[in-house]
Amino acid sequence: GGSNPKPGEISLAHHGALFLDELPEFDRKVLEVLREPLETGHITISRANRQADFPARFQLIAAMNPCPCGYLGDSSGRCRCTSEQIARYRARVSGPLLDRIDMHLEVPRVPISVLREGASAGEERSEIIRERVAAARNIADSRCGKANSALSAAEVKRYCTLTDAGHRLLEQAMEKFGLSHRAYHRILKLARTIADLAGSNTIEIPHLSEAIGYRKLDRTRGGPNSGA
Repeated sequence: GGSNPKPGEISLAHHGALFLDELPEFDRKVLEVLREPLETGHITISRANRQADFPARFQLIAAMNPCPCGYLGDSSGRCRCTSEQIARYRARVSGPLLDRIDMHLEVPRVPISVLREGASAGEERSEIIRERVAAARNIADSRCGKANSALSAAEVKRYCTLTDAGHRLLEQAMEKFGLSHRAYHRILKLARTIADLAGSNTIEIPHLSEAIGYRKLDRTRGGPNSGA
């Protein structure tokens, strides 16, 4: 901001990650500014005497409570929030912004036993997960010269093809949850990545179903405005 604009947090996070905790607590106008860089990878700041363009291709990671008290869905049953209170709280984050976030994950409270005993022996180590992610990224680079997230609409049509059953499943999800055209392309790119992680040349129904399942907040809101 200011009369002489300087790079802000989103530009300082260029080619990195930007983590926003308690997302609904940020000013609505500040959050809406994220829409342009999430779509284009840069941010334009206009002033009376000049216009500045800054790079801002970052990975957004945001966290929010499921309701005002934070206990919705918890096994303790402590949540007493009404449906109206929950709706008002979640409405602080606009549909068009949620539309640009590929994955909405619900993270339940960690059981006390896990805190006491630590991770189980059967869980994957971070080093192993990193190898699988790097291998999937290499597959995407070899196929189209870029990450799946950077694919254009035309490239999505070329590289993220579905079977007839896959098309029917995605069309049903679009209709049922009121998903936007933007969500359609993001689901396909995410499904392509899930298939790459599984070492599959084609997007199968389980890959597509998983990608659709990550649009949880869109489903609970009834979907954002497709024209936004």
